[in-house]
Amino acid sequence: MSEALPLIVGFGGFNAAGRSSSHQAFRRMVLESLSVDEQNKTIASLACLMGYVKAQGDAFYDDNTDLTLSGVVEKYKTAVIEGTLVRKIEHFDPSQVPGNKKISFNEGQLQHFTMLKRDLPKAIPADWSVSEAKEGTVEVKTSSASEYLVTSNYALAAKAAGQLPTGFNLADHYNSRFHPRGLQMTLLGASDAIHSLGIPWEVVAGKVNPDQVGVYSSSVFGQVTEEGNGGLLQARLRGERTTSKQLALGLNTMPADFINAYVLGSVGHTEAITGACASFLYVLQAAVRDIRSGRRRVAIVGNAEAPVTPECSEGFSNMSALASDENLCKIDGSDTPDWRKASRPFGENCGFTLAEGTQYIILMDDLLAMELGADVHGAVPEVFINADGVKKSISAPGVGNYICFAKAVAAAVSIVGKEGVQKRSFVHAHGSSTPANRVTESEVISRVASTFGIKDWPVTAIKAYVGHSISAASGDQLVAALGTFKHGWIPGIKTISGVAPDVFQEGLNFPLTDLDVSSKSMEVAFINSKGFGGNNATAVVLSAEKANSMLANRYSDGFPEYLEKREKTRAEAAKYAAQADAAELNVIYRFGEALVDEAAVQLSETGILIPGFEHEIQFNLENSWQDMQKTD
Repeated sequence: MSEALPLIVGFGGFNAAGRSSSHQAFRRMVLESLSVDEQNKTIASLACLMGYVKAQGDAFYDDNTDLTLSGVVEKYKTAVIEGTLVRKIEHFDPSQVPGNKKISFNEGQLQHFTMLKRDLPKAIPADWSVSEAKEGTVEVKTSSASEYLVTSNYALAAKAAGQLPTGFNLADHYNSRFHPRGLQMTLLGASDAIHSLGIPWEVVAGKVNPDQVGVYSSSVFGQVTEEGNGGLLQARLRGERTTSKQLALGLNTMPADFINAYVLGSVGHTEAITGACASFLYVLQAAVRDIRSGRRRVAIVGNAEAPVTPECSEGFSNMSALASDENLCKIDGSDTPDWRKASRPFGENCGFTLAEGTQYIILMDDLLAMELGADVHGAVPEVFINADGVKKSISAPGVGNYICFAKAVAAAVSIVGKEGVQKRSFVHAHGSSTPANRVTESEVISRVASTFGIKDWPVTAIKAYVGHSISAASGDQLVAALGTFKHGWIPGIKTISGVAPDVFQEGLNFPLTDLDVSSKSMEVAFINSKGFGGNNATAVVLSAEKANSMLANRYSDGFPEYLEKREKTRAEAAKYAAQADAAELNVIYRFGEALVDEAAVQLSETGILIPGFEHEIQFNLENSWQDMQKTD
């Protein structure tokens, strides 16, 4: 029997370009190529998300002043453009980062200072001579070798980042309860994807057994902001106390845990995998595997990462991995770094640009999608992952990407035919914007193109727009590919003036402006990722048009009925899109709802019935190894 086809029936999230659902972020990336009406709609929806205006129906207002759509565009277009995509860090002042300078005194050097008595350490150093002074102060004298930390601000080497749009405050959209930023993004991104379905989640969950639902999600760094591991590891050094939540909320499995507990209320499968910069494709492969095998019928897949912190920036800068201000100036022959063009995939570049982002997609098997009338945005038949073998450096590229990328192209040929790949496919490259990546990845793609007879193969890299969001990076690529299938534009690499001379270009086309492919009916996108440590992955993504034609062939008799159901789904999804464009995100956060009554769980030899779930969890009673066992 044929395997199930994993269909993309919903998607959502946020990055530096805006909201993913209904392609808002994609439209921001190709803004100048859209019709005037689409441009205006995109600017106005982003203005709402960024808090510049509020919307009621077709009307807008700011500070109680009524505005028309054209009025919003005229007043806020510049602010929207400047407050999206890669730009100077806004979360903190990257030129004045709070820090400490260690100062040392040698044995015999007298140190004499006055301090508040209440600030004395609980365990006073044995070599301190402490005497009472006036008004609650003490005098301290010591001649021992000592070290002190003195407050001293410093500047980051790389001051650009891909950040969520200016003014978009995640905590304003739900009762955030001091959640780390990465988990705030998880809730908003997953909620956006679920609402984009156009089908109430309760209806979806009611169609399947509880354990046929899966959540596949993670973050690479965990939660590194103050409310998570960042605060946990810094507290004592800053003379503060850790909280009861920082350790638990800092775990890199928390995105999956939050979705299960606070979004879905799911008792189904959960899986949190990381593979450095390829993590989105790692969790995607797990979900595709389970849907194809029939273990899962619906899956929430994605990642959330919030690494725009001084510590992460410093760590990458000390690896010479980030595009520093100094090196950007050297490339441009300028005294002022161009932060808007810090990320320059396949051009003259000097490092990647750190970014934050959250991306989630919803996968269903084809039969369930038909039954529910789910709208199909694409399909993911295959994801391949391969390591590099022996490496001279853990961060150096290797052979693994040849394997996964070539296997992905071969798999696509088997599905859409060689001509389909040659004429109606494109590549979303990892395109990290490092000198090593531009050479090694372009060589992989060029050699595969030559092998399969592909000419003028479009290769884009949207890190030019949104930076590198680490675990969510391939999610940024995938939802952008869905935008191309919908709108017919491949985003150009607009942050470079030309392709670097050491980039392999044979058989390839690196568009520097948006490429119109609307007449080609693109069928396949290849999502490629190259991660630290040898984490290479490539996904095959089919267009909605191709996926629907496959559904029509498999379910020829029931396809007209499916199309009727789909109209209702699209209408409901359009209602949410209109609300979300007005920044009414309706974040799902089920904290404090009634818990499952464990005493009411019904157990039998064939399954488990959980209170609140329509179907029971059925045990697999089939012995798959019967042929290996002796029979009487």
